[in-house]
Order: sequence, then structure tokens, then C-alpha cells
Amino acid sequence: MGRYSKEEIIRLVEDGDIQFIRMQFTDIFGQMKNVAITASQIRRAVNNEIMMDGSSIEGFVRIEESDQYLWPDLDTFAVLPWRPQYGKVARLICDVHNPDGTPFMGDPRNVLRQALSRAERMGYTFHVGPELEFFLFQTDDNGKPTAQTADEASYFDLGPLDHGESTRREVALALEQMGMEVEASHHEIAAGQHEIDLKYTEALRAADNIMTCKLAVKTLAQKNGLHATFMPKPITGAAGSGMHLNMSLFHGGKNLFFDEHTRNQLSATATAFIAGLLTHVRGLCAVTNPLVNSYKRLVPGYEAPCYLAWSSSNRSSLVRIPAPRGQATRVELRNPDPSCNPYLAMAVCLAAGLDGIERKLTPPPEVAENIYAMTPETRAAHGIESLPGTLFAALRAMEQDTVVTDTLGPHVTAHYIGGKQREWTEYQSQVSQWELERYLVAY
Repeated sequence: MGRYSKEEIIRLVEDGDIQFIRMQFTDIFGQMKNVAITASQIRRAVNNEIMMDGSSIEGFVRIEESDQYLWPDLDTFAVLPWRPQYGKVARLICDVHNPDGTPFMGDPRNVLRQALSRAERMGYTFHVGPELEFFLFQTDDNGKPTAQTADEASYFDLGPLDHGESTRREVALALEQMGMEVEASHHEIAAGQHEIDLKYTEALRAADNIMTCKLAVKTLAQKNGLHATFMPKPITGAAGSGMHLNMSLFHGGKNLFFDEHTRNQLSATATAFIAGLLTHVRGLCAVTNPLVNSYKRLVPGYEAPCYLAWSSSNRSSLVRIPAPRGQATRVELRNPDPSCNPYLAMAVCLAAGLDGIERKLTPPPEVAENIYAMTPETRAAHGIESLPGTLFAALRAMEQDTVVTDTLGPHVTAHYIGGKQREWTEYQSQVSQWELERYLVAY
């Protein structure tokens, strides 16, 4: 049974002084879009009759096949708490469908649904708990964002050092009003950097929650005269922002990653899942780390993982197993960043793990040492490879990984790689400030 029926949604809108409903969806590059309707259109909305022009959305359809329909997931209905409380605004997260009623193959939410269906056929339910990091920056006199912060705080500091504390608190409270559970929020290591941790839940809902959290952070920061950014590496010489994904597989309410009889209390399912992640992580990197800027975070020295290894405790490893066991046993993948499309990222991570399970892959031995302190020769002796160093290299790895491309499907793969190749080409043609400072006088 779902949380809401059509009639319950209609009654909530009519009785709750809700005047606008945002029909939200996400494009393949992770940008939230919406069609806003008035309350008078709610019956059409819940009956899947709201249409939009897909040819205007990058990576969707061509102009000669532009009509598409938004089918709302009724269980995502929520009032936006930062909007006026008189004449309220609500939202419904939607799946995109073709005019004949079939799911649109370019809809990221549908891509994740397909991956979850495969897991379900294997007897698994996929749960994810995300940790989102972001920066809060000041704006200039014209309201334009800067990369400046008056904040002087670091890990777990509080006000008055932490100038973003009140905004972070507003975000956490707003998310809980929308039915999400915020496990923790705190200041991160860099000045102006923050983290919000969302409780694990089934993957589709977790991806919805990430998109909602990003919208809440940006909206409430703007309300408070700040600019929030999920750009992975906005400041040279400071830590970048990641989005660690804590993943687990369940069956019948039981966490299948836990086995009390093994040395580290990890099941064979868990270790095979880890092996699958390590086997495919280079191929899925263009999805989990989708920007040119993403690879300026994935460098040694700033706590971001860049080497393919796993450990039960070592935070320099790409895959870490946090301490809790039992129902809380989970695999933490540490390279994703918050600029990614969470629907696609979770789909390819799940596919990689399931491939490890299906093929009964075995991960390499755990690495207990600080990988950042190892020499290249020591890493080579341990068989530790590196993540791609650029978006270009990540795209080449993605093209060669059929588990990743098959999960995304031909439509998303072609449009995603094409869009990212254009982004890389544009970046390559730009003359940076660093180049001017380094070469203009010397040469």
C-alpha cells in the first residue's frame, strides 16, 4: 500500500490552503526541473495528465517527438515549508512517461527503478544513506555569489565560529517537516563547509531525498543572504565536498551484509558487493563524479579517496566499512560528490555490486595503512590502482564498462557521454587565470 491515494492528495490540496503544486523531475545531468500547476489542476495531475515539452530538456527527446507526461509519485507529496504558509506550495516528484504510457528511457528515475527491479528479482532491497557536503558563501552587494566566507570554523565547531549554523539548522528542520529523517548535521573541515547526513532508506526514496535536500539548502541559504554550492572543489587548497554513499542490501527486513560468524562480521554477499564496486568504480566514476571540477577534489591530501582499496577503518580507502554491525552494517563508497545525479549514481553502484555478487567476485585484501603516505612503488606492490584523474579519462573508462552502460541504457549513455564530452572540450579550450599568471610575463 502507498502512503497516499489520489483522493487523499486531492483532499490535502483542497483542505490545506495549497494554491500551487510543483511537479518535479530531474534531467540526466542531475538538474531539478518542474512544471508548476495551480490547485485547480490537481485532479489532472494525479491522473497523469500534466504534459511537458521534453525537447526543451537536454538529453530528453528530439523536437519532433517532444510531448511527454509527468506521472507523480503520490508518496512524495509534501508541502514546501520555506514557502508562504498562506497560499501554500506543495511538490510531487514525477516519473516521465511517453504519450503511449510507457516509461521514458531517458528518465533518470526510471533508470534507477530498472536497476532496483533487477535487485528485487535477485531477492534484494537496496538501501542507501547519503552524506552531503556543501559550502555556504557570502554574496556581493548585487546578490551575486562569491567564494568568500566570514566563517573560521572547522570540524564540528559551533557558533560564533560557525557562521552557517543557523542556516544548517533551518535546513534540517525543514527536511524533517517534509517527512525526511536527518541523522546529523555539522560543520566540516574547511571554512564555510557543512555536512548533512540523511538516514538510510530504500534507494529510490534516498535519491529523492538528496534532490530535496539540495533544493532546501540552496533555497534557505538564499533566503539568509548566502549562496550554497555543491560544487566539488570550489576553493584551491581547501578540502572539497563529497557525498559518501552508505549502501546495504536487505531481504525480508534482514541486513544481508552482516554475518556474525566471520572475522569482520561481513557476509560473503557484502564482500562480493565490495569486489563489484572496486571492479567497476573506474567505469562508474563519470557518473558519481560528473564534472571537470570533480577531479580536482580526488587528489591526495584532502581526505578524498583516489585509490582503489577497501578497509574496515582506514579513511584513505575508497570503500570503507563503518564500525556498526547488525542491521546497521553497510558499505561506504567515498568518491561520489554531490554534483552527481543521485538516481544514476545509485543505479550504477547497485549494478556494480550485483555484478560482484552474481560472479562471486572476491575483493583484494584490506589495506590498513594510510594509502596517501605510500610511495607509488608500495601502492603498486599492493596492487592499488588509481581512480581516473580527469573527466576525459573517466568517460573513456565508462565507455569500456558494459555493466555501467547497460544499466544506463543506450539513450542515457549516448546523451550523457555526448554532453560530458562537450563539457570537457569547452574546458580544454579555456585560458585559466593560473595560465595567465604563470605564462603571460615569463613567455
